[in-house]
Amino acid sequence: MENLSRGIVAVKQSGGGLFLGWRLFGTDPETLAFNLYRVAGGAPVKINDKPIAGATNFVDRAADTNQPLQYFVRPVLNGKELAPSKPATAWDKNYIEIPIKPISGYRPGDASIADLDGDGEYEIVLHQTSRPRDNAHPGITGAPVFDAYKLDGTHLWRINLGINIRDGEHYTQFMVYDLDGDGKAEMACKTADGTMDGAGQIIGDKNKDWRIHKRGDRTDGRILDGPEYFTIFDGKTGKALKTVDYIPNRYPINGWGGIGGNGGNDSYGNRCDRFLACVAYLDGLRPSVVMCRGVYGRTVLAAWDWRDGELTSRWVFDSGVSYPPYEDASPYSGMGGHSLSVADVDDDGKDEIVYHAMVVDDNGKGLYSTKWRHGDSMHISDMYPDRPGLEVFTIHENEDDTPRFRSPGAAMRDARTGETIWRHSTGIDVGAGMAADIDPRHRGYEAWGGPGDLRDSTGGEIGPCPRSTRFAIWWDGDLLRELLAGSTVKKWNWKTNAEDQIFTTGARGGSRGPNIMGDIIGDWREEILMTAPDRKALRLYTTTIPTEHRIYTLMHDPQYRLAIAWQNVVYNKPPHPGFFLGDGMKSPPRPNIHLIGKGEAIHASWPKK
Repeated sequence: MENLSRGIVAVKQSGGGLFLGWRLFGTDPETLAFNLYRVAGGAPVKINDKPIAGATNFVDRAADTNQPLQYFVRPVLNGKELAPSKPATAWDKNYIEIPIKPISGYRPGDASIADLDGDGEYEIVLHQTSRPRDNAHPGITGAPVFDAYKLDGTHLWRINLGINIRDGEHYTQFMVYDLDGDGKAEMACKTADGTMDGAGQIIGDKNKDWRIHKRGDRTDGRILDGPEYFTIFDGKTGKALKTVDYIPNRYPINGWGGIGGNGGNDSYGNRCDRFLACVAYLDGLRPSVVMCRGVYGRTVLAAWDWRDGELTSRWVFDSGVSYPPYEDASPYSGMGGHSLSVADVDDDGKDEIVYHAMVVDDNGKGLYSTKWRHGDSMHISDMYPDRPGLEVFTIHENEDDTPRFRSPGAAMRDARTGETIWRHSTGIDVGAGMAADIDPRHRGYEAWGGPGDLRDSTGGEIGPCPRSTRFAIWWDGDLLRELLAGSTVKKWNWKTNAEDQIFTTGARGGSRGPNIMGDIIGDWREEILMTAPDRKALRLYTTTIPTEHRIYTLMHDPQYRLAIAWQNVVYNKPPHPGFFLGDGMKSPPRPNIHLIGKGEAIHASWPKK
């Protein structure tokens, strides 16, 4: 996994002093402590009395915040100071503004983060969108554009996917991750004739226009003919490194219907062009990128390996074509959702693809199908720490003639076997739901969505539930998770059954929330990347609330890090770690990882367990 810098952040507090936070690595010895140094125009001054052996944050109350300040941290192992971190300049506010290159007629959309140049610092890949469309609606869209930025606003490259890739949250999936283990991330996505890479080179035929121009027709603006490609781009330069044919192709266009959603079919390009994507460690050692097509009926997952400059197909999972009344449909048909997840559900050291109501094993074979069909929301983690293994919480659609399938509106299941833990609202169409530990009076996560109240680990109703169902975030100092609703962080007050506002950004995000959120800098708490009101910059917000809990960066938990990679896919959802993080938790398990890249590799000589 990524060999990161300490990611130190220093933020001036409104009441005086400076809040400082920095990363604990997943590979750090348990006995590692830290010394903090302030630089204010002269020699560095150590600001802690004794090495900080607890949580990786500190408030510098003696700082003169009227002058420019920098801070760095030095790890201390066995009483010896080790190499210093990269210095960080103190922020005047609890966000930094990252200037971007706006495009007329476009707006900033979803983003991804990764170390593109191998220096241990995260960069941003931003999707800029123009007239995006849901698959259900016709119309010409703008060409999807991707920009890469360093956190200081340095623009690295621009990729324009061209007119033959339709723009919209169901179409334009992009994976940004170090796929070959060289310490620098790549970007992978679907491309077409006319795609321009970051070096100005064109993929395919630059003169082709495969769009359908039929105003007033259901096919207007859709692309139902022409070649479909899959391309790996260099993360540092944006140059196209390898392009192959996309697997699978779109044909037959009317072969993607099924019992998911409203149980229908179409021949105008709605169901055939619903895409998802993720990154998974399918061999337990190196990541593969998985490109997915189909949600409501036929479902195809194609796993690819990018190794030594070669792009090879690892496996293809295909539930198969079926036609109404779908009596011959595979049990894996129509089980997809508008998000997906990656987790080692069977604890064999290799990842599975959790495709909403079904799971595909690391070998490309179906592990199980619940037959609960399609839905719009899913969450997976070790939600119930007193129960072995991971759990999956899903929300399901039941509309038109599909309530006859008796799917639950909401359900909790065992991630390994698909066994039902609890379920409710059979045959009812539920649109949204959330699972997070928000109430310390009940062990493990609480879940809500659809009819009824907040539910505990038995599915029993325990009282009123929050209205917020979009995002959960670790923001304040305790182990409970907060709720991110639009631009506002709210704390569930279990005494008054209300959502209390504790922070607001005042900015806007992507199509369904922040551009991205997660543990991007500082300690283990999460940051929010939003679009500035004038759309000329991004703003990265961080908490300034101290915490007493010492937890390694969540980006060194494999499940959480892969969730950051797929967060931009369709209906964006919050990342969850592969261990229980909540009230009354045990110490997090040490991740079974080794680090690739430069970063601050002071730990390279430490004894390996």
